Amino acid sequence: MQTENRLFDDLARVATGALGALTGVREEIEARMREQFERILDRMNLVRREEFDAVQAMAQKARAAQEALEQRVAALEARLAQQPPSEEAAAAPLRSRPATKRANKSPPDGE
Repeated sequence: MQTENRLFDDLARVATGALGALTGVREEIEARMREQFERILDRMNLVRREEFDAVQAMAQKARAAQEALEQRVAALEARLAQQPPSEEAAAAPLRSRPATKRANKSPPDGE
């Protein structure tokens, strides 16, 4: 009976050692696969979630500002359409760009 217990003890130790070795192999395989996945993802030129969320928030803010400006322009156009044209406004051509201020430079003296 004593030899049978010793045999089971030896088998248990061998099984425990094999299980420990398999755990180490599994961890090594997981680490190598993780490294390979990271290399593949780096080559795919992907962005991190935080960066994506930040850009998405900026786009939403820009879209809201654009919509507000569109409403403002529509209101100004409606208001302009309701006003009767004045003589000065009819005679003056519409400019596509706002007028810029130029510094008054007097011509140099010819002396």
